[in-house]
Amino acid sequence: MSQVYLLPVAVFLIFQVTFIGTYIVAVLEGHVVPTVPYISDAATYSPESCVFGQLINIGSVLLGITIYVRYRQVLQLYEHHPELDAAVLRHNRLALWCGLVSCLGISFVGNFQETNVRIVHFIGAFCCFGCGTLYFWMQALISYLILPMSGTRIYAHLRLGMSVVCTILFILLAVTGVMSHILFKGQNPRKWYPSDGGWYFHVISSISEWIIATIFSFFILSFTQEFRDVSLSHPQIALMSYTAVI
Repeated sequence: MSQVYLLPVAVFLIFQVTFIGTYIVAVLEGHVVPTVPYISDAATYSPESCVFGQLINIGSVLLGITIYVRYRQVLQLYEHHPELDAAVLRHNRLALWCGLVSCLGISFVGNFQETNVRIVHFIGAFCCFGCGTLYFWMQALISYLILPMSGTRIYAHLRLGMSVVCTILFILLAVTGVMSHILFKGQNPRKWYPSDGGWYFHVISSISEWIIATIFSFFILSFTQEFRDVSLSHPQIALMSYTAVI
């Protein structure tokens, strides 16, 4: 499998199509108001919830594979360049687990709607954005540590910048999200109007979520160039010998 670089591209396209497509359908169906709803609010009711869940599951699997390929890539670099700092291994292992937990959180968000299983949905969102941000910090640090064997300083700076922005927006998302729901006095948070209370906090929170989701997609897309140097082969399958007992 020589076209590994297409993995980040596929993840980017799936998530962007999912977010934008779900929003358009939800607005056309009258399930949300057009003024910046949460991503998950736009995927609460069918038919958009069904499409959202299916595409999110596919995207989370492809994202998990991308994260694992990145882990193995850094591992190979360390094995072939003994002069690299041993911290690369620790950060790489931690990044793998943070990334996989973030993938699990994405799947939870897509399969457990806020209106049905609120607690699981919020846990999934926290894992998605929280562990995803930690993954970005680990990868930004790794990008500096593996220079100049892989990547460029521009990409390292770019990943560091995205990590800083995501951290700020994640805190802003959490704080304003809680405050907006405390002040909300309306009937349906999927159709949040200025007269319902907490409007400005809601807008800040939802915009923060959309920006974070977009940055997540672009962060994964940044692996494309480095993945051009990666090649995967089909796994070796061996049949286990057995003895039939009659």
